[in-house]
Amino acid sequence: MDFMKWDKIGIFAGGVLFGTAGVKLLSSRDAKKAYTKCTAAVLRAKDCIMKTVTTVQENAEDVLSEAKQINEEREAEAEAGMEGAAAE
Repeated sequence: MDFMKWDKIGIFAGGVLFGTAGVKLLSSRDAKKAYTKCTAAVLRAKDCIMKTVTTVQENAEDVLSEAKQINEEREAEAEAGMEGAAAE
């Protein structure tokens, strides 16, 4: 039983030591530089993605308006065909 108690205390102490070292590492000047560069890269990627999304949206709007125009033309032709058939 005594061994299990020391085992748990050792694991806890190791966790505290590892956590303290991790905090020091994560808050170091080099780590902050790395975070800054990664954040800048993410922002650049976001700008690129937003440009692509805008282009896709514009193209989708063009396709939609052209599809509506085609449907309107088909309806007009169908109505003209029905009026011609009714006149005969």
